[in-house]
Parts: sequence; structure tokens; C-alpha cells
Amino acid sequence: MTTLNAALEVDNCTPTAEHAMGVDAAASVANTLKALAEPLRLRMLSAIATDPRGESCVCDLAELANVSQPTVSHHLKVLKDSGLLASERRGTWVWYRILPSRKNAVTALLESFAPATLLESEEDAEARAEALRTMDARVTRLADELANELTDMSRDLVVAIVRESYAGLVRSAKLTQHMVPLTERFARQRLADLARTRESAVPQVLFVCVANAGRSQLAAALLNKLSAGTVIARSAGSTPAADVHPSVRKLLAEIEAPELADAAFPKPLTDDAVRAADVVITMGCGDVCPIISGVRYEDWAVGDPALASEAGTAAIRDDIATRVQTLLTSLT
Repeated sequence: MTTLNAALEVDNCTPTAEHAMGVDAAASVANTLKALAEPLRLRMLSAIATDPRGESCVCDLAELANVSQPTVSHHLKVLKDSGLLASERRGTWVWYRILPSRKNAVTALLESFAPATLLESEEDAEARAEALRTMDARVTRLADELANELTDMSRDLVVAIVRESYAGLVRSAKLTQHMVPLTERFARQRLADLARTRESAVPQVLFVCVANAGRSQLAAALLNKLSAGTVIARSAGSTPAADVHPSVRKLLAEIEAPELADAAFPKPLTDDAVRAADVVITMGCGDVCPIISGVRYEDWAVGDPALASEAGTAAIRDDIATRVQTLLTSLT
């Protein structure tokens, strides 16, 4: 009986090989999974997948981790070679997007395996979507108002800059009632950068750090204070934070008028800001700045206030002040 049962079990055995994934398909899937088996690549992929523009610039991805530009390029190349991404060079930057044929797969992957604590609730998602719709209408009105005001510039250009400025800020900044005023300030700054010529009598300096929430904010405030209008200082971040670091905002209030300190906000790095500058000072993210002919570049190894104690933050401010004074002397 035992022998008969054993024979029946063999006869009824399911031919597993016939139902298995084909060799070529398995090799393709394995190659994709291998490409994704690295935390930074997954973060890059999720950043591209959730970008409201539908694509991300390499400058947006470079500061997801403290690695060199060649390392960033290597990881992006692995994702591209695996068939997940497509790329396109525009001017000084390369833009990446998920291939249309892979969007559903990438979305399913990220949503299925992302930690539950990081997933937005349905109620939160609906509230944010409604806030974005309301904000979008206000940004459209702002674009029309600025286009009517700045009649010496192309209307299409003004509208495009306003929309791009809003998109750049909404990706990182908190979605608040102040978003439209911040968009207006950022757009006006960018439009002024576009209109500026290199022959301008007033030198312009751009300070760039990762989050634009500490070092670059302090440097710009100090240079504007010390130069008394003889130099224009601005700041930006390769991966801007949602807000200026509290300890830095306190120092800003000591350097400039309190209302100016309260109005400070992180801004994304743009090509037009780099082109408008006579000097670009990087503070920990030199790899992500586009190289523009005629622009002088320096890199300052300065501590990060976000990681420092109160005394350490004050020491960083003093270090920056010394460097700013030397820079000011060279410019004036």
C-alpha cells in the first residue's frame, strides 16, 4: 500500500518547470532587482517618481547623500542601464524620468515596500491635493499679475518662471498660506537674475550649500550687512530644506533686521542664479553647481550649523564672517 501511495504521489506531481518564469525573463527581472538593491538608488528612484514635474534634474538628486558627483552619476547610470530611466541633457544639466513602460511597476514597488509609517494617509493626501488645487489657482493669478507688471519681459517667460519657482518651492517647503508670497519673491529674484548683465556695476555673489538653511543663509546675510550695498549677496540650496534652521534664524536676526530674518526661506539652486553671479561660493556641495564661463568659483569648508551646539553655531558664524570680509576686500 505504501508503495502504491508513493507511486500515485509521483504520478500526480505537478510539473513545476512548466509554470516557472522563463530563463530570459528571469534574467531581466534579476538584473532590475540587482540595480535596485542599493539604498541610494532606491531613494533616487523614489525622488524621480514623486517629483511633481515628472522628472528630476541631476542637481536635485546629487545631495540625497554625502557622496561625490561621479558616484551619483554611477548610480544613475545603473538605473538607466537596467531600463528604468531615460535621460535628456538640457544646457548644463541632465534630467531623468521613469520610462512610461515602467511607471506602473515602479509605483507598485515603492508603494508595496515603503514603510507604512512613511505612507501618507488617504485623508492627508486628499487635504494636500485640495490645498494644491487652491494654491495653483493663486499662482496662476500671480503669474498674470507679474506678466502685466513686467512689460519689458516676455509674458511667456514671466509666467514660466513663476510656475517653475512655485514647483521648485512646493517640493521642499511646507505647504502654508505663505507659499504664494514666497513664490513671488523667488520669481522676482530669478527674473532679476535673468535681466542682469555681467557689466553691472554692483558685483553679485551666490552662496550655495545643501539645504540653504544654515551656512549659505548666514554668509549672504553677513556679506549684505558688511558691504552696505556695494555687493549683492544671494543664497540657494542644492536640496533645499523646508525651513531655515532655528539656531541660524536667531543669528540672522542679530545680523540683519528681525523682519528680514523672519522672511528668510530656503531656495532651490537654479542655472539663472549661477549665470547672474560674478562669484559662486559653495559650502559643502561643490559637485552640483553648473560651470558657467566668466563666473569665479570658490569652495569654503565650513561647519554645518544644523549639527552644532549653540557655541558651535556662533563659531561657524565667526568663521564665515572672516571669510566674507576677505571676499569683500577682493571684490571692492
